[in-house]
Amino acid sequence: MTLDELRAYCEKKKGVTYDTPFGPDVLVFRVMGKMFALAPIDHFGSVNLKCDPERATELREQYAGIIPGYHMSKVHWNTVGTTGEVPTKLILELVDHSYELVRASLPKKVREAM
Repeated sequence: MTLDELRAYCEKKKGVTYDTPFGPDVLVFRVMGKMFALAPIDHFGSVNLKCDPERATELREQYAGIIPGYHMSKVHWNTVGTTGEVPTKLILELVDHSYELVRASLPKKVREAM
């Protein structure tokens, strides 16, 4: 998976924007202003995604390419490899999962306005 593919996939979701609040090296995807994915720009090889804690643990046990979130809460975030160690279909499923977790945490009024 490439960064352009990730960006194109995320852009199709309702309420998604992206920016570089941590400097020019990290692209942050947000749903209605809340982060759901972070990816390095220059050396794209992984993406940080929010994950249900129980599922996060299971995924780490199943895939060597999924580790606790780099510079993130190790309970709620995973760093997911994008260079072949994790199937692209699973990466996209985990992007969806992260997006839905964050979207569900938004106030009802905000979700309904999307």
